[in-house]
Amino acid sequence: MQKNRLVYQHLPKPNENIIVLLTGSRQTGKTTSAKHFYPKLNYFNLDAWEYRDQLSQVSSFNWGSSVGNAILDEIQKEPALFDKIKFAFDAKKIDFSVLLGSSQILLLKKVRETLAGRVLIYELWPLCLCELISDFPQQITLPLLDHIIAKQSIAAACNKLPEIADLKKVNPIKNWEAYLLQWGGMPGLLPLQDDRKWEWLKSFEATYLERDLADLARISDLKPFKTFQHLAAQRYTGLLSFSEIARDAAISVETVRRYIEYLKMSYQVFLLPPYHTNISSTLIKTPKIYWTDMGILRQLTGIKSQVQGPLFENYIVSEIMKYISSSKNSNKIYFYRTRSGLEIDLLIEMEKGLIGIEIKARDTIHAPDITAMKTLAKNLKNRWLGGMVVYRGDRIYEIDAGIWAVPSYRLLS
Repeated sequence: MQKNRLVYQHLPKPNENIIVLLTGSRQTGKTTSAKHFYPKLNYFNLDAWEYRDQLSQVSSFNWGSSVGNAILDEIQKEPALFDKIKFAFDAKKIDFSVLLGSSQILLLKKVRETLAGRVLIYELWPLCLCELISDFPQQITLPLLDHIIAKQSIAAACNKLPEIADLKKVNPIKNWEAYLLQWGGMPGLLPLQDDRKWEWLKSFEATYLERDLADLARISDLKPFKTFQHLAAQRYTGLLSFSEIARDAAISVETVRRYIEYLKMSYQVFLLPPYHTNISSTLIKTPKIYWTDMGILRQLTGIKSQVQGPLFENYIVSEIMKYISSSKNSNKIYFYRTRSGLEIDLLIEMEKGLIGIEIKARDTIHAPDITAMKTLAKNLKNRWLGGMVVYRGDRIYEIDAGIWAVPSYRLLS
């Protein structure tokens, strides 16, 4: 069951004289994507010691004839190869290569040092909703979110849409959204029965500790990190307090900071920064923590079934982040919270201003849901581009001037 991926729309063709770096969490489909998109390239998986040994013995002078244009998987496991690739590329012995890897900081640091100006970088995330509903070779239909970003206006994107979509068309989409909320978007889960899915997720957790973490750091005792990882998972969508986690995990604050970086580097979490201006001291300036995959989050927290508010919020925010990243958009996202308690779950920053998003895990909308957005709209004046309440209902409609109700499955598909 091969799904189309947003990144396919941006990957260069193999005649473009460039090096491609495709990075992301383990098991997100990097190898499958590279082999599918570049079927004629030689393939070397550096997870295998034999390949590492073979390529380590190839000289820079012979790289073009011995390796050639190639896909090099798990490239972070043999950093010395970057210099050979650079030499061969500059000497015109190769004109295209694809590098795959799971450890962000190791790859990007080496890329900046060695391949600057020669490489295009792409990130592959767990499947998002618009990808799940698009079996290859079916083209991905750009979601409503894309139109809102392109038009920098919710009204312009929503005005002509039917208030309630055709149920025959949307029911499969709603089913896929329910799947994402339950299992997340790791491609390897798709063909498995439910009991096997839990086994897969448990195995992923163990593999992450044994392999991905080993690429990032030499940690002799994994128990403190595992304790930290579960504590960090319990704090999803919350303000990230290093000192609280340090206290509960019985480790130092500096160790917590380092462990958070490991989770970020391996694409397990991302930190959502607060929106603030230099002139305001009334805004919270601590980031919030979100997990990039709902299945991994459920495995770590033990939440097996229900979809309560914070879980739904993690889903929406992570889907928007992944879509913006995969679409190569330059938009930035934030949350908004004042010390007095005024809060908006998400802000998308655009060239002309900001769009606000409140997230509600219910199928109805209440008047207080838009209070914070109305207040911020007055403060931002013409920098306010409108707001929406993303919820679990079915109707798209304007709640108040410039503020819309948008079903989650319609926003993301």
